[in-house]
Amino acid sequence: MTYTFNKKLVIFCIIALTACSTPPDKLGSLDLKKWRSDRKGCNNVRVGLEKDFKAAQGQLMGKFADEIGDLLGRPDIHQLGERNLKYYVYFLEKGPQCDNIQSKSEAEKVILKFNAVGLLSEITYQKLPLSEL
Repeated sequence: MTYTFNKKLVIFCIIALTACSTPPDKLGSLDLKKWRSDRKGCNNVRVGLEKDFKAAQGQLMGKFADEIGDLLGRPDIHQLGERNLKYYVYFLEKGPQCDNIQSKSEAEKVILKFNAVGLLSEITYQKLPLSEL
């Protein structure tokens, strides 16, 4: 009986520790802490991290949307597409989105596309307003 209790306690502790883990501060050379702190790109921090982001793209591909959200922070815009596709948009530079997130913005942005099962399948960069995706 004691053995079963200890086994359950160990399993519970492992689950609790992994569920409560904090996201890393770096992914390759990308400073994730700085990235997450620049909501909507309004402080122009992310634009300085673009080269490092591009270098880390390979490590992001194939990760689930929730994991990407933990790493990069809540997306500035979250769009749902056809056939259960999902898009996360992160602005890289200051623009009209800083005053009103619903404003059409030609600010540089990175768009992460997730397939129907929620895996990151494509990363693109764009300056066009999102309505033109």
